[in-house]
Amino acid sequence: QVQPVESGGGLVQAGGSLRLSCVAPENTFVNNNMAWYRQAPGKQRELVARISSSGYAYYVGSVKGRFTISRDNAKNTVYLQMNSLKPEDTGVYYCNADDVWATGRAWGQGTQVTVSS
Repeated sequence: QVQPVESGGGLVQAGGSLRLSCVAPENTFVNNNMAWYRQAPGKQRELVARISSSGYAYYVGSVKGRFTISRDNAKNTVYLQMNSLKPEDTGVYYCNADDVWATGRAWGQGTQVTVSS
């Protein structure tokens, strides 16, 4: 495996929930901060949430209190629990190490999240 594999996206009504999963390559995951990013139509990819190897989490303001990032170090997997979804959460969600732009790591295919109003 040379790139992350994201899953769990789908179509949901506003107020609904989804849980995203991402299995990352070992050299991406181990000892690195992991993050979820999203790319809305016509916009740049942006950071949504980040988690350190020890479990310390950071969220951007627009998702704080609604999203929860977690990781399973035994499975090289990072999760994103998304509650109270809003139409503005729509986009393709990707996971990667948080140094992805500095290191040029490969991106996965992402998983599409669509929230209808």
